[in-house]
Amino acid sequence: MTKIRTIESVTELQGDLANRYKTVQSSTEQFSVALHAEIAADFETLKQDGYVIIRNLLDASQLEELRSATLPLLGQSGRNNFEGVKTQRLYNVLEKTRALDSLATHPRVTGLLDRLFQPNYLLSQAQIINILEGEAAQPLHYDDGFYLIPRPRNALGAATVWALDDFTEDNGATVVIPKSHCFGEELITEQSPAMSTAIPAVMPAGSVVFFLGTLWHGGGANTSQASRLAATCQYCEPWLRPQENFFLELSHETLADIPEQLLSMVGYSVHPPFMGMVNGMHPKRTLPQR
Repeated sequence: MTKIRTIESVTELQGDLANRYKTVQSSTEQFSVALHAEIAADFETLKQDGYVIIRNLLDASQLEELRSATLPLLGQSGRNNFEGVKTQRLYNVLEKTRALDSLATHPRVTGLLDRLFQPNYLLSQAQIINILEGEAAQPLHYDDGFYLIPRPRNALGAATVWALDDFTEDNGATVVIPKSHCFGEELITEQSPAMSTAIPAVMPAGSVVFFLGTLWHGGGANTSQASRLAATCQYCEPWLRPQENFFLELSHETLADIPEQLLSMVGYSVHPPFMGMVNGMHPKRTLPQR
């Protein structure tokens, strides 16, 4: 006979369904002392400025593999000036290539996410973005603005932009407004006084800029004679709806191939006590045995 539990408070359920499968975070206990120190320093910069540039995480061979895997998948340019009329974007990246798996779960990234968000935070979206020559600057925005909670507030999301080419002042490097994560409800336009502090995130290929979802930023204008290739991954708290619907995008074949940590990020996890359940059970129960 099944033993029936008596629940006095919903807080007693916090570790029930969620703990049927181990919570997946970056394995911080396995990080070296040096890596812990680097992440701690990155986090202090992130809190102060709203963004941090982490240089030279990928070597030349890794960059070549990423370019070879992603450039052939790119097609037509964007549909509006926000996507970029001279910018190529690849959506549903995880179904089309495994090239971004290691970027989405890179320890220098997840180490920051572990400090920002609750366990089992989610991947909100992933894209490849190629800004072609002649592209105008993207309208400034902050990435978690579609969560209609008044500012100033803590970030509900965060994003990475990985430089697969060098990011320069004239080829479309992401433009950021330092400390704008602390701004209130004011709308930032090209005429705003805050624009005087905007700077391009100049960095060599193989680097990444990590910024809070509350930071004002945008793709820069490309006045150079070459394109600028990047990969971006965005993340959010585990109790929020992501931008991409990975449940409809990702096939069982893909779900069998992606790393365990990424599987949790695309929604095969539970935010306690039972947010994300399927038929009263952990969502991983819906998958073939891994």
